[in-house]
Parts: sequence; structure tokens; C-alpha cells
Amino acid sequence: MNGSEASSFMGAVFGIVPETMTAFAVFLIGAAFGAVVQRSHFCTMGSISDAVLFGSLRRLRIWALAIAMALLGSQALDGAGLVALAGTSYRQPVLFWLGAVLGGLVFGFGMVLAGGCPSRNLVRLGTGSLKALTALLVTGIATYATILGVLAPLHASLRAVGTLPLGEDQGLPAILAAATGLPATAWTVALTLLVASALLAFSLRDPAFRRAPGEIATGLALGALVPAGWLATGWLGADPMTPAHPQSLTYVGPVGNSLLWLMTGGSDRPGFAVALVAGTLLGAFAVGLWCRQIRLETFVARDDMVRHLAGGALMGCGGALAQGCTIGQGLTGVATLSLGSWLTLAAILAGGWWGVKHLETGRLLPFLPAPVRAAAPLADTGARHVR
Repeated sequence: MNGSEASSFMGAVFGIVPETMTAFAVFLIGAAFGAVVQRSHFCTMGSISDAVLFGSLRRLRIWALAIAMALLGSQALDGAGLVALAGTSYRQPVLFWLGAVLGGLVFGFGMVLAGGCPSRNLVRLGTGSLKALTALLVTGIATYATILGVLAPLHASLRAVGTLPLGEDQGLPAILAAATGLPATAWTVALTLLVASALLAFSLRDPAFRRAPGEIATGLALGALVPAGWLATGWLGADPMTPAHPQSLTYVGPVGNSLLWLMTGGSDRPGFAVALVAGTLLGAFAVGLWCRQIRLETFVARDDMVRHLAGGALMGCGGALAQGCTIGQGLTGVATLSLGSWLTLAAILAGGWWGVKHLETGRLLPFLPAPVRAAAPLADTGARHVR
């Protein structure tokens, strides 16, 4: 049974329209994501800071395992004809490379200031963090300001000079097929196996990680939610009368869209964005309540508030330019083998390193040598040296 037949069957038996089925499925996926992240305390920003500050790769191994799972599952669905990854927004024929690089750097820097990416801040909000709420509100506003508001002219100018046409598809298999003459399907299989094997080797080479079933389960669960999202939007909710691009986990755009829906669209059915955000909040809240981790978190220092405000603004602007976040591009997008997504992921990692070093050193450009300051003359206190 294909997606359209499944939608027709559900509609005939239960009177459920495809949009409602999709929204409910996405809500459940969001709830699972929020529950897993809250239970495991996984954080993409935290994985970067652990590596930079302490040399710990534990959470990076979880992230790598999640990418491998998402990649294998997504490409399996595409190969089976259940979901067409070439029709997703990640595989557009024009590569906005400047947005991927600049936006990824800005987003990565901002998420460090904000204490986490939008997905992590949604989980924090679900357990009572007003600091996370502040960052998310600013993120949503900045996202729309960059796409449609006062920063839209800048966005358009960057697109005008920073795009590269790539034929019909910016997927790595299509690019390599055009360069070598070999079939794109062969490149898809080869790249999927090669990348997944490398990620799995990185994750599982550490004996301590192999002996941590909770961490392995976290990586597998987070990765599995990506193909689940493709199925919910590209198969279960398929409607031949109103075809839509498949979507899966992503959070920068949905945060902005959810704020807009709360302000202007309350009479409309909640769509993908609202369902995902609401599910993530509820999943985090449920686990936090079960584990007695609900507590009101507020600002206790002005500098902390300024960092969250600045971080939220940078995440919104950067995420809009990069067309995604650590989850949208760094998990879902890379699973489609999109060149732009892998470029964005590299930029986000670099921006995250930059942000962590900035907080560690207090310098905006920590990768430059610190200025050498002349030693101040010692004051004459009248004391004599004892030899």
C-alpha cells in the first residue's frame, strides 16, 4: 500500500484527512525526540564544547551514530521508493554555498551563547527554563526578519553573489554521476555505505562507548526519528491532489512558524512546524515530570541574559541563511547526501568551536595570538629583597 492509498484508507475508515494524520504523526515524532533528549541530556552544542574544553568525544560519538542511523534509514526509504529524497528542500538544484558557510558559522557561534541549539532550548523550555524561552523568541523573530523582514535585502544580496547552479540536484550522488558518468544509484549506495561505515567506526571504536548501552540507544533513537519523519510527511500523509515536499526533523524554521501561528493562525489546523514544536515540548515535559526534573530557571545575571539574547538572534539569522540547524542540516539534511548540508554541518562545527573558545578566552577572535602586554613597573614599597 503506497502513501496515497494509506491516506485514502484512513480517511474512509476514520474520517481523518491526510493533513491531520501527518500532523499527529509529526507530533508523536517530536514528543519522542523531546523525551530522548531530556532523558539522555544529549546536546549538539554540548558535544562540541566537551570536545574543545575537555577532549571528550562521548557526545560527538552519539551524534555520529545518529547521523549514520539517519543516513541508512533515509537512503533505504528512498531506494524502496517510499520517499523521494530528491524532492526535498535539501536537494535543490542551486547551492547557496555562501549561506551554508556564513550562516553555519553564525549559527554555531550563536548556539554556544544561547546555551544550546533551538531543539535543545525547546527541551529546556519543556522543563521550565525561561532563559530558553527568551532565546527561542528571539530566534523565531530573527528567522523571519532574515527571510521576510528588515534583513531580507541582505539575504537576497548574499544569494545573488553566493549561489552555484548544480544541474538538477545538489545531492552528492548526482554531482559525482555527472562528473564520472557512473549511475547516480551506484554512487548513492557507495557513499551511503562509506559514510555510514566511517561514522560507525568513529562511534564504536571507543571501548567505553561500546559498553554504554544508554548512549548507543540515544544515537540509534535520534537517528531513527529522521526516516520516521520522512515517512510521516512523504508517505503517510501523501495526497495526490496537493503534493508536498517530504520533511523531517528541523527546528529553526518551525520555531519561527510556530510563533507566527500562535499570533495569527490560531484558527488554522496546526501543520508540520507547530506539531513538531508542540510534540518536542510535551515529550521533554513528560520525561522531566517523571524524573522530577521540572524547575523554573531564570536569569540571575545581566551578562547571561545578554548572551541568550545575542545567541538567539545569531541562531535565527544564521539558521535562515544556512536553511537549517544542527538537527535540520546536521542530522536530517546530511542524511539526504546533500552537498549543502554537509557544508553547513562543517561550518556549524567550526562556529561552535569559535563560540566555545570565545567564552573560554573572553576574546572575539581567540584563534589570533593574544596581544603581548608590557609588564607594569613594580611599585617601590620600600621592601628589600632577602637573599
